[in-house]
Amino acid sequence: MVLETLFVTTAAKTIGIVGSTLWLIPLILAGLTYVNYDRLDPEAPVIDARILDKDYDFVVVGGGSAGAVVASRLSEVPDWKVLLLEAGPDENEISDVPSLAAYLQLSKLDWTYKTEYTGRACMGMKSGRCNWPRGKVLGGSSVLNYMLYVRGNRHDYDLWEQLGNPGWNYDNVLRYFKKSEDNRNPYLTQTPYHEKGGLLTVQESPWRTPLVVAFLEAGLEMGYPIRDINGAEQAGFMIAQGTIRRGSRCSTGKAFLRPIRLRKNIHIALNSHVTRVLINPTTMRAFGVEFIRNGKKQVVLARKEVILAAGAINTPQILMVSGVGPKRELRKHGIPVLRDLPVGENLQDHVGMGGLTFRIDRPVSIVQDRFQAFPMTMQYILRQTGPMTTLGGVEGLAFVNTYLGNRSWPDIQFHMAPASVNSDAGARVRKVLGLTDELYDAVYKPIANQDVYTLMPLLLRPRSRGWVRLRDKNPLSPPLIHANYFDDPIDIKTLVEGAKIAINISKARAFEKFGSRLHSIPFPNCAEHEFRSDAYWECHIRTISMTIYHPVGTCKMGPEWDQGAVVDPWLRVYGVKGLRIIDASIMPTIPSGNTNAPTIMVGEKGADMVKEDWMTNRQSVNSERQF
Repeated sequence: MVLETLFVTTAAKTIGIVGSTLWLIPLILAGLTYVNYDRLDPEAPVIDARILDKDYDFVVVGGGSAGAVVASRLSEVPDWKVLLLEAGPDENEISDVPSLAAYLQLSKLDWTYKTEYTGRACMGMKSGRCNWPRGKVLGGSSVLNYMLYVRGNRHDYDLWEQLGNPGWNYDNVLRYFKKSEDNRNPYLTQTPYHEKGGLLTVQESPWRTPLVVAFLEAGLEMGYPIRDINGAEQAGFMIAQGTIRRGSRCSTGKAFLRPIRLRKNIHIALNSHVTRVLINPTTMRAFGVEFIRNGKKQVVLARKEVILAAGAINTPQILMVSGVGPKRELRKHGIPVLRDLPVGENLQDHVGMGGLTFRIDRPVSIVQDRFQAFPMTMQYILRQTGPMTTLGGVEGLAFVNTYLGNRSWPDIQFHMAPASVNSDAGARVRKVLGLTDELYDAVYKPIANQDVYTLMPLLLRPRSRGWVRLRDKNPLSPPLIHANYFDDPIDIKTLVEGAKIAINISKARAFEKFGSRLHSIPFPNCAEHEFRSDAYWECHIRTISMTIYHPVGTCKMGPEWDQGAVVDPWLRVYGVKGLRIIDASIMPTIPSGNTNAPTIMVGEKGADMVKEDWMTNRQSVNSERQF
């Protein structure tokens, strides 16, 4: 997570030798704020349509992890005209570099959202609020994330079907995971759980430290196998796989949109911020969208459907400002109520214990001052390997069980990285996390640039539920995000058990040769608790409550009798014809693992549902259910 800081100005000369516009990277790392991303690659094919038609068959709102998939797949039907509206700009060469993930956060490619203060979490962050980066760029959060490819547990999807959503069980969704996948690890493509030849490239980073090997060996010592965590069983340890291709990030924009950019029946409009869905209040049919592009308000019509794919934060905001949402919330802001639905409820996110740091004596971890820019940069540019190909710094993944869970459905995930908050001497990671100076200076500054590794316990199935609300009726205002972490006490109890397991992993024989030991400077705000006690670990978790940016569930999928549902199992909005949602917001419960791959799966399955409905003339009328 800290390789982002390793470039220095010398790299400019290196990159300039090979004639690449990547020479801008050192300038960004030197702290320049204003960068003209449009000039980073002047020879790249134009993907931004300058002139739009008045109407299309389908208007897809949001070009992120799901929206890029939906637009690409719908444009496979040559008779359909598809428009994809994305609020942000195109990707750039900086986003291509896997190790630079954190440098995209808090940039113009990020919505820069923050959670609201609760006093129960994020206490070590400025103003007690966690940063929630979300991608405002073609490819969405698949451009900002750490590229980890994790599908979740088979029980997650079987539960979706048990909740009244036919067709969403594991066996059905597995084929959509495989449909996208181009897995380049031969030992996996020989199994029935993976595929090669799809549009989305998945592989291991070509570079790793010896610490990840020790991590796998430690798992074996604890009785967990080294296994494909996306295969038959999930509990176990594995070298992380990610959405990278030849050492570069493979976002959904690169995977699903670049190959079809010359199709005549799809237009992509960048920097197009959708402000509302146009809905006829008499017929209750969505017939188009209103958006702002380059400062001008525009309207485009949809002959068949408007498809919202703006994500778990923006999709509910767009719906509410359009008059679809909780009656009380809309009336509070003076928005006419077209359909009373529980939009914005059921918010779920994976929250983890950040900052758990283990010191070592051998020079094998990622330390800013150790890497030389010239050879490292040449290694990446000429051979697509080296430290710059790491998945944001994460090398190993594991799924384990606390006594509160069960063996077949782990409740804790570990992200293992050969670095921690101190590894870049406070240059970037502390800013991305939003840590207070008091906390950083007291705990991490004394070990700045020293060799460490981290194990981050992540709560896989939180019981707590948050919500998204409108700040006001202005569609350009950021929404209110209430993560509501640790509202249910079982959540933090489970994470405390995860912390204990992490410490046991660090004590394994495999880590002894590195001199592994827990960093023992206590958090200032937790000093009243005995260090290493359950009370101390709970305080630590509440202090660095680390999201890894997996919000889902705010437009819940469910059957007609589910009073918490916004869309039916075919992802059609209840009571509004011609309006569908295909993104992470439809997930009734959060998958047990990183959510990018499941969101892409939702895009694949949702696109097939649209095709099936319209190509078989089976567009059934949505339920007129009242709430």
